[in-house]
Amino acid sequence: MSVLSVISIIDDDPSVRLATNNLLTSRGYTVCIFGSALEFLQSAELKTTSCVIADVQMSVMGGVDLLMHMRSLGHRTPFIFMTAFPDDAVRDRALKAGAICFLAKPFSTPALINCLEKALSKHSEAKT
Repeated sequence: MSVLSVISIIDDDPSVRLATNNLLTSRGYTVCIFGSALEFLQSAELKTTSCVIADVQMSVMGGVDLLMHMRSLGHRTPFIFMTAFPDDAVRDRALKAGAICFLAKPFSTPALINCLEKALSKHSEAKT
């Protein structure tokens, strides 16, 4: 894990944002939290984020739409999706769009950390 890795958590559920933030900061990660995709897109962290962990279903712009929008802008930031409503069609769409992982809530800590390590490794390779 790089000390410079910034993990952005985007979820419209405050309890999920807080729990995921607490989990990752307790593991030494630098975390920024956002209540919506638009809030993230308007933030300075858009350019400094090493990995996005986003909810699939959010109002205005969902996670998969955010990923596709970021790709259209040239951002190659790795994405991990989480959802309380796992659906094979949405999962396939997310993975085809370039998601690293697709986690059903509630997910285990090891599952999230494994996905995050894979995403950060991919992010490091892309920068070299």
